[in-house]
Amino acid sequence: MSEPGGEADAALCAALVRGADFDRYAATLFVDPPSRRSLLALYAFNTEIVRIREQVSQPLPGEIRLQWWADTLAGSGHGGVEGNPVAAELLRAVSRHALPVAALSQLIEAHFFDLYNDPMPDVTALEAYAADTDGTLLALAARIVDQGSGAIDHLARHAGMALGLTRAIARLPFDASRRQLFLPLELLQRHGSNEADAYAGKETPALRQALNDLIAIALKHLDAAQQLLAEAPPAARRAFLPLALARRDLGVMAEADTDLFTPFDRSRLTTLWTLWKASRSRSFR
Repeated sequence: MSEPGGEADAALCAALVRGADFDRYAATLFVDPPSRRSLLALYAFNTEIVRIREQVSQPLPGEIRLQWWADTLAGSGHGGVEGNPVAAELLRAVSRHALPVAALSQLIEAHFFDLYNDPMPDVTALEAYAADTDGTLLALAARIVDQGSGAIDHLARHAGMALGLTRAIARLPFDASRRQLFLPLELLQRHGSNEADAYAGKETPALRQALNDLIAIALKHLDAAQQLLAEAPPAARRAFLPLALARRDLGVMAEADTDLFTPFDRSRLTTLWTLWKASRSRSFR
């Protein structure tokens, strides 16, 4: 039986990730070509899952699309994947690297939250969401570049929470514009803020205090991840290069004059430079 996925499918995945998730695309430039193809398949799959919310007007069609991916991975989907290059490439990566389907299914399950406008209830829920999404991606990426272990999974969990919390802050203007709140509601209320403040699109002192708390929590997870990273197998460390971007971004976000309701931007040149410097460091600091 021929292996699923072809060169054209691989090129499509690379173009998809380059356009929609440049941070992860750029990070793959620092790994060997065979691993890079599989990483791009994984990240293209993630891109397809993440953007479902933007492609549907109601939750039900989104649930159907997420279920299609779950069924495809479980081998219970209807028909082949010849018409879906991302699915073909993902199945190739799963087969080649023995990626656990349960982990991919967990990632899909976590993104059902995206389809609704329910606010993230508290920090614990946001950490769990980040661990199940970004953390799962990192653990799978580590398996691709170097067969992972329990230690890698622990590292991936902390790293995923650091990246996920950083992304929740960076995406605040976009999410607020569509009345979606990933900032923990309990954290906002603790500082005397609420959903309405976030949706208003203006940074109040109370909202800024809540955001500062979230930045501090993200930095705590980042510090824990980078301590574990120093002990990880050298090949596996390449999967965690995006931590360098999180370190830089959190530093900018923490500055008092940074308005977190202004769309967060980082040039592609800065992204590549940051990743290149990190690739030459043991702990990506």
